[in-house]
Amino acid sequence: MNIGGMTWIILQLIIGHNLVMPLLLYTIHVCAKKQKDLPEHSKEADYAIIVTAYEQTDLLQQAVNSILNINYSNYLVYIVADKCDVSGLIFDDPRVILLRPETTLGSNTRSHFYAINRFVRKHERLTIIDSDNLVDREYLRELNKFFDKGYEAVQGVRDAKNLNTTYACLDAARDVYYHFYDGKLLFGVGSSATLAGSGMAFNTKLYRDCLEHLDITGAGFDKVLQFEIVKRGRRIAFAENALVYDEKTAKTDQLVMQRARWINTWFKYFSYGFTLMAKGIKKTNFNQFLFGLILLRPPLFIFLLLAIACFSVNLFISPMIAIVWMVGILFFVAAFLIALMKTKIDKRIYSALISIPKFMFFQVLSLTKASKANKISVATRHDYN
Repeated sequence: MNIGGMTWIILQLIIGHNLVMPLLLYTIHVCAKKQKDLPEHSKEADYAIIVTAYEQTDLLQQAVNSILNINYSNYLVYIVADKCDVSGLIFDDPRVILLRPETTLGSNTRSHFYAINRFVRKHERLTIIDSDNLVDREYLRELNKFFDKGYEAVQGVRDAKNLNTTYACLDAARDVYYHFYDGKLLFGVGSSATLAGSGMAFNTKLYRDCLEHLDITGAGFDKVLQFEIVKRGRRIAFAENALVYDEKTAKTDQLVMQRARWINTWFKYFSYGFTLMAKGIKKTNFNQFLFGLILLRPPLFIFLLLAIACFSVNLFISPMIAIVWMVGILFFVAAFLIALMKTKIDKRIYSALISIPKFMFFQVLSLTKASKANKISVATRHDYN
């Protein structure tokens, strides 16, 4: 076999393993021993709840009100209103501390450390909430169950707050997939859950150790953070009952700009996967190796389009291999449906699945804007009430 033929085979294997990996994870998880029950009652550790807002504050009051209604007492809320008009905001609860940076920060981590450097007491843990989130009443108690077992980083679930358009439903379906495979199953088989930008919590010292020496601009601080945590030999736990309700992208312009930032982030940080895989092999650390492999995976729509392209090419040059690609694609479809069926979802999400091709078209459009994404847009603007 010539070099070109070998390269083509290797390329197909690199692309194709992403189709079967979810079903493989599911099989391993089903066969694995069940984890021991988590403690039902735990001490009320001291939390700093950091809420970041950039330019837009329309949903901030609702977010803070939901936090103040949680079933917990030992916490303070730090709102970092970066480049925001706060004249219409009213926070008269002593647990809420409103911070208004003197100059524009334009960065998640800069906002986080702006709050951390102004903590009024030494909080044991911190959790990060977006200004468009709503927080479940048992959120902190559910996080505590994992911290009490020794974990120092925990990712909760960002459930859909709005399903008012087809795009919001498909955005929610995507989140269900990632929470199931990159959260519940990845953690369940002994690796780490991936971080999702909000609805996550950390030991304050670990967070500072991971990011205080870095100045991260643009999207993707969660990619850097998860790399730093796993690189240090820690596992990120997944708390499926620690819920925050996240505003889903309801309009095409929101979708395109948001995905452009996310795609830009993957291209910027995917090489971390090679570093973790190498470290995992050297230290025989399964967590680092598998997590590194996951970091190398492109966004869903990219590897699906690549898979379809490989299938199409093989129709002409190797029909038998084309059949293998078809089976792989069907495996992925089955895995996607398993994630939806194993998660309690709204029927509107199922109805929206017929629009997946249109959803993918707008993500392809976002790919053309990815290189300049962080210059065009810093944060997603939501108009839904």
